[in-house]
Amino acid sequence: MRIAEVAPQPKWVLMVVSDDGRKGHFDVSPYLEYEAFEALRDEKEFFDIVNGGYFVEWGCRADLSADTIEARWQVVGRADAQTPA
Repeated sequence: MRIAEVAPQPKWVLMVVSDDGRKGHFDVSPYLEYEAFEALRDEKEFFDIVNGGYFVEWGCRADLSADTIEARWQVVGRADAQTPA
């Protein structure tokens, strides 16, 4: 999977859109117990995210691969799906 879009949401959730149009949520909160992700407990740090395509990285240098995200995300639909009027 390649990450087309990523947007941080409240409560340590990422909204992710894959290159094939799938859209889903990835919960980062289980990772916050690890030292590498400790800085992300501060929401300001959590919202400082960069999409690297095959990974996401935060300003504190913590990162997650697209493979990790794909293995554990909750797909909720398609980004290209039309919203009913």
